[in-house]
Amino acid sequence: MDSDTLTGLLKKVAEKFPDRRALSVSGKFDLTHSRLNDLIERAASRLVSSAGIKPGDVVALTFPNTVEFVIMFLAVIRARATAAPLNAAYTAEEFEFYLSDSDSKLLLTAKEGNAPAQEAASKLKISHVTATLLDAGSDLTLSVADSDSVADSASGLVNSPDDPALFLHTSGTTSRPKGVPLTQLNLASSVKNIISVYKLTEADSTVIVLPLFHVHGLMAGLLSSLGAGAAVTLPAAGRFSATTFWADMKKYDATWYTAVPTIHQIILDRHASQPESEYPKLRFIRSCSASLAPVILSRLEEAFGAPVLEAYAMTEATHLMSSNPLPEEGPHKPGSVGKPVGQEMAILNEKGEIQEPNSKGEVCIRGPNVTKGYKNNPEANKAGFEFGWFHTGDIGYFDSDGYLHLVGRIKELINRGGEKISPIEVDSVLLTHPDVSQGVAFGVPDEKYGEEINCAVIPREGTTVTEEDIKTFCKKNLAAFKVPKRVFITDNLPKTASGKIQRRIVAQHFLEKA
Repeated sequence: MDSDTLTGLLKKVAEKFPDRRALSVSGKFDLTHSRLNDLIERAASRLVSSAGIKPGDVVALTFPNTVEFVIMFLAVIRARATAAPLNAAYTAEEFEFYLSDSDSKLLLTAKEGNAPAQEAASKLKISHVTATLLDAGSDLTLSVADSDSVADSASGLVNSPDDPALFLHTSGTTSRPKGVPLTQLNLASSVKNIISVYKLTEADSTVIVLPLFHVHGLMAGLLSSLGAGAAVTLPAAGRFSATTFWADMKKYDATWYTAVPTIHQIILDRHASQPESEYPKLRFIRSCSASLAPVILSRLEEAFGAPVLEAYAMTEATHLMSSNPLPEEGPHKPGSVGKPVGQEMAILNEKGEIQEPNSKGEVCIRGPNVTKGYKNNPEANKAGFEFGWFHTGDIGYFDSDGYLHLVGRIKELINRGGEKISPIEVDSVLLTHPDVSQGVAFGVPDEKYGEEINCAVIPREGTTVTEEDIKTFCKKNLAAFKVPKRVFITDNLPKTASGKIQRRIVAQHFLEKA
């Protein structure tokens, strides 16, 4: 095991910082890096000897954000198997699709279990095992009888950079979700990229606000912190709560946090209605997984006194692709997702030719963090890896300082009678309206123009806005052809499990209503 594997990186951390705090469950207990490593090794041995897990097997995990998830996730990888984390809120039908698509051999859950997941596993004849850790001093217990040889059956296993370690599905903005296998090398490369751009060290500490079944929370929040020897706190409830967030951040001396724009907005709304008496001194706040409107970025900086660094990431890149730098490394630009981190990035036209600065094209990447290809999907692989680059499906351009600006998804650009409209640009205008809390623009079919632009907005608490107000405001700030033809005033927007707002789903939701 070496630094080309995530397992090797974490082993080194446990040797270098054995007594530093690695993981806390808020208000309950703390684990040091060395204790966490022992628990992972023992759990990996149990998986091998008692649950019959072999190298290459896929193990599905469905948990809230708990200590058991962290230990079992890392134990699966240590056992040279592949971890497939799944959203606990899926229906039985969804679990059946994901368990079968990943070829899972075992389902791991918390002691309470998960009825829809168990129903799907039972239908597919997949064994179900629960995991429980009562406190820092206990051993993790699995609901499977121990074999005689459990002691250290994982100690003989050597993790290799090529081992498939993580299996996730894309969020499927255009079609059925695609399976993305990621190796130990992919994970280690991404962790090192995240550590380097944010200068994470053993002195850092964060509170996890995002679900760990999603690549953002898993890679940027959890694994990069552990890989740096830093500390991670899991909320007591097993998920984000605006009421406990700042208390946890203060109690555990947090130096930063990472979130999606939706959660930043919730944190800002809480600040407006129930501000804390004081806020911790943060090195930075990170935003990723959806575009952050410049107006929200400036509100966050003003409220919490820390630089807000917007980044760009996707599952196929094992999360991070580019980020705005820390202030000492250069300016961070509102509306830009920064510079490439630890990988090659180019803007290509349809012929695969690299474009000059300020010329738009498809954002393409290559590097040790990028997946080798989708599982059992030759068509997607052919389209996704043309000209020797991975194609992100995003349109963007580099400015003259080398900062990347995203215009929108290729399939989400609104083509109104030949005029291509970036929905991100319209979102940004909507969010500058003083009475708008959230806003999203999307394309809808139109007989005259082929596509027309609509939007949905959530008014700020205690305010009322009308469709006419929004249109008048947009007319002052956008070219006439970019002004939404129809405005839906609503109190909530449909989101994916990871907190993303997908335009396709929003459009479908409001079209059905209309």
